[in-house]
Amino acid sequence: MIPQPLAILERYYGYSQFRQGQKEVIESILSGRDALAIMPTGSGKSICYQVPAIAMEGITLVISPLISLMKDQVTFLNQAGVRAAYFNSSLTPRQMSAAMYNAKQGIYKMIYVAPERLFTEVFLDFARHTPISLLAVDEAHCISQWGHDFRPSYTRIFEFVEQLPKRPVVAAFTATATRQVEQDILTQLQLRDPYRMTTGFDRKNLYFAVERPYDKTDYILQYVRRYPEKSGIVYCNTRKSVDELCEELNSHGVSALRYHAGLSDQERLENQEAFLFDQNRVMVATNAFGMGIDKSNVSFVIHYHMPMNLEQYYQEAGRAGRDGSPADCILLYSGADVRLCRFLIDRGLEDSENLEDGQREALRQREYEKLKQMTFYATLDTCLRQFLLRYFGEKAPGRCQHCSNCQDNSRLVDVTQSAQSLLSVIVQTGQRFGAGMVVDVATGAKTARISQMHLERLPGYGSLAGMEKRRVRSIIDHLVSKGYLSILEGDYPILKLTPASGELRNGEVSLHMKVFASKGKTPPPSKQEVEVDGALLAQLKQLRKRQADRLGVPAYVVFTDATLRDMCAKKPTSLEEMREISGVGAIKLERFGEMFLTEIRNYAGQGEKDGTIKF
Repeated sequence: MIPQPLAILERYYGYSQFRQGQKEVIESILSGRDALAIMPTGSGKSICYQVPAIAMEGITLVISPLISLMKDQVTFLNQAGVRAAYFNSSLTPRQMSAAMYNAKQGIYKMIYVAPERLFTEVFLDFARHTPISLLAVDEAHCISQWGHDFRPSYTRIFEFVEQLPKRPVVAAFTATATRQVEQDILTQLQLRDPYRMTTGFDRKNLYFAVERPYDKTDYILQYVRRYPEKSGIVYCNTRKSVDELCEELNSHGVSALRYHAGLSDQERLENQEAFLFDQNRVMVATNAFGMGIDKSNVSFVIHYHMPMNLEQYYQEAGRAGRDGSPADCILLYSGADVRLCRFLIDRGLEDSENLEDGQREALRQREYEKLKQMTFYATLDTCLRQFLLRYFGEKAPGRCQHCSNCQDNSRLVDVTQSAQSLLSVIVQTGQRFGAGMVVDVATGAKTARISQMHLERLPGYGSLAGMEKRRVRSIIDHLVSKGYLSILEGDYPILKLTPASGELRNGEVSLHMKVFASKGKTPPPSKQEVEVDGALLAQLKQLRKRQADRLGVPAYVVFTDATLRDMCAKKPTSLEEMREISGVGAIKLERFGEMFLTEIRNYAGQGEKDGTIKF
């Protein structure tokens, strides 16, 4: 008899109910039906294939693109009482041989494998002689050339399935997928009448913000100093920026690590392990870091540069708050980000050798359009969450009251005259300069280059004297976002007027822009965080760390932050009450229940002893 999914969820994961979409996907797989689930990062995709894997006879293969994901999930499963293993390049030949021997003995319930390893002689022989009940394809968007993480090895997955003596149930999972990517997944995996699930993209525990600080590095320093206990990721678009920002943070006493493709395998592995084990709390990285990172207690994701598209942004931002705890997703925007993104798009396409010219140009225009939508988000005046949800095809209320635009202290200011002055300066300089020179001319800067080119003689020179340069630059960015200016890329970006600018120059339309009373603010702490008993939470975290160190696993594998907060809120006094804590399953209750109860009881006893009320 197949165990009930809810009983498995309670025993191994400690949850009393499924999240949105999980139950339906699990039941479809258990009924023998293929599945395609599009569920945002942090929504619990892994449970959708792990629960059926535990329930079904035979072995489940999980195809995963990254070593980090495999290691995190295998560690969690083994600690939860489910035998699992992974096969990838991180194993030594001896380790690989031992793992393969155990697999052939039927010891493992789940095996994670990199797509490149499917066709090795040893693994293929094992798969042909082993009852495989489920093949789960994680990060399935990697199968599509139109996806943002295309991996050619993914396109051979169905070829592997065809070589098995009996076709298993095939289930595909991804966080984001356009219609074209979704169709590629269906076609290339040849899913049979799949159950299709697209859950809501809204994650209410995430606070979204867009900030335009004058100094991005200083903003990040202020943020991490304000929240010294928080762990988070800072994303940069270039390796150089990662190195420079990481060095700057460490020079100011912040324990930051770096991660990008230019580092040695050893340094990347060591830095990743230190971050996962909470030895360092800030990871500065390119987008090479994160896909598949299962660290549940990431409390913030800050984008130092604007990503190239909203799919990438939402996936990376979604790595915060995976355990349901409050978390911040902050984008630090500047107009220079747009130019950097266009450069990276162009360079990436030029490096793609397998594309024909027509296909390359089609991809370029598609990526430019996605960048435009990303820029709209970064310069938005209305609710950020509403924009994100509508982009992914969902309805959303007009105001979420939990993003920087819904909570800001800004006011709309008429900047029509200033904008007209800037447009005039651009015309007077022959539309041959970038934003930096235009700002200098408009504010009346006395530079050698202006003198050399006699630009101080122009009528518009000094027309905005007295206005801060960053304010002038923000008006230029606003003109670009509203379509009154365009940026001509070349050796350096040049500002050009658009057909729409004529109406603004002639006074036929006006231009308003949001101005903040205090820009560069950090978001206020969540009420959920404020209401937690901080002293008890700190003691439980110390106990958790001691147990994690003893077992050699990341702290969140013992209990997530959300579980510890639930303990602080409910303060259980018996194992029966501890069983009701979210995230405490039967195995973890047996292993850790009594020691955490003792910590809570001691805390209460100390409160009675010193006269303070603890409970």
